[in-house]
Amino acid sequence: MSRSSRWLSRGEKVIPGGVNSPVRAFSAVGGEPPFIARGEGVELIDEDGHHYLDCICSWGALMLGHAPVEVVGAITKAASAGTTYGAPTGAEVELAEELVDRVPSIEMVRLCSSGTEATMHAIRLARGATGRDLIVKFDGCYHGAHDACLVGAGSGVATFGIPGSPGVPEGTAQNTVVLPYNDLAAVEELFAERGGAIAAVILEPVAGNMGCIPPREGYLEGLRAVTQRHGTVLIFDEVMTGLRVARGGAQERFGVTPDLTCLGKVVGGGLPMAAFGGRADLMRELAPTGPVYQAGTLSGNPVAVAAARATLSALTEARYAHLEHVAAAVEDGVRDAVAYHGWSMHRVGSMFTLFARKQAPWDFAEVKECDTRAFGRFFRGALSCGVYLPPSQFEAVFLSAAMTEVHVATLVGGIEAALVAANA
Repeated sequence: MSRSSRWLSRGEKVIPGGVNSPVRAFSAVGGEPPFIARGEGVELIDEDGHHYLDCICSWGALMLGHAPVEVVGAITKAASAGTTYGAPTGAEVELAEELVDRVPSIEMVRLCSSGTEATMHAIRLARGATGRDLIVKFDGCYHGAHDACLVGAGSGVATFGIPGSPGVPEGTAQNTVVLPYNDLAAVEELFAERGGAIAAVILEPVAGNMGCIPPREGYLEGLRAVTQRHGTVLIFDEVMTGLRVARGGAQERFGVTPDLTCLGKVVGGGLPMAAFGGRADLMRELAPTGPVYQAGTLSGNPVAVAAARATLSALTEARYAHLEHVAAAVEDGVRDAVAYHGWSMHRVGSMFTLFARKQAPWDFAEVKECDTRAFGRFFRGALSCGVYLPPSQFEAVFLSAAMTEVHVATLVGGIEAALVAANA
């Protein structure tokens, strides 16, 4: 029995499924997950000494790869001065200033500890500021494991075929309206009927939790127009795309500015850190300047702030250009094989998904037509080649700036071999 198998066996006795986040269990692709001992640059090394090219990057958080010197140094220095204070620091202000500078929609920002917290607080803020209850989300978009958003969710919920989740009160679900992604007509029809009751529209501007699905041309612009007409808060969940698909996120890449933005993953530099921010008049509705309460013991944690600032400092325009280059090279390298095997692909910046479907999907209904058994064979084939892809058809690949042309060749070769295995 391998060391990873022994760890899984021990874990299953004390942790549900032996893992602390469901998709890590490999239930959707078969087999057992390798338990990771360490990460180095673009590689994961498991407990049995196997090396993998990491194409998950902690689900998008590690833009610089594993253990970058500048981030590790910042963490070490900050931790030596104390790991938490429960009091404000100057570094928090400096990080907030950097986020205001980078993200077009953010005039003021509040730090928190996870993407789930960020979207939960943003929705409460929108409801408090508008005095309305309804929120609109989109089928297949996942905004964290809180009650208002575990309706029509993607990601792990989709992977396990769960339409919602036990434990979410019916009354809570009734205040969430779910529409198909990329269908502007459905949004306009709903607003014509109930626009005065809708507090917020929340979406991933590039969906990542049903695989990487870009917005159709004009979709984001249409959402911006209809929400402005009705006084509804437009929330971009950029937990995945923020600081990744461009310096200022998807809103910079597509030129559409929401009212509120949620950040996570990249912003923490590998540590638990998130943020939400937007128009100053909305953000001032938060306590202590306004009546909408939000708080967190570890919000603005000094070690996480140090990691965030070091990461942002390292994410130069040259780094973004390099990421775009390597991601485009992967897409170019696999294009013929993807088409030959009857698969399809979407890419936005350094995130992409290969779909077990001839035509690339544009919404969750089309994603669910994918051959998930073939995807399982594809995943296992890639893993046997030393390429660690997301273990679900409903997730996106994330690349890091530590990738070189050599790593691109390894990834392309692994994907080509895995496509053969998928269709065997």
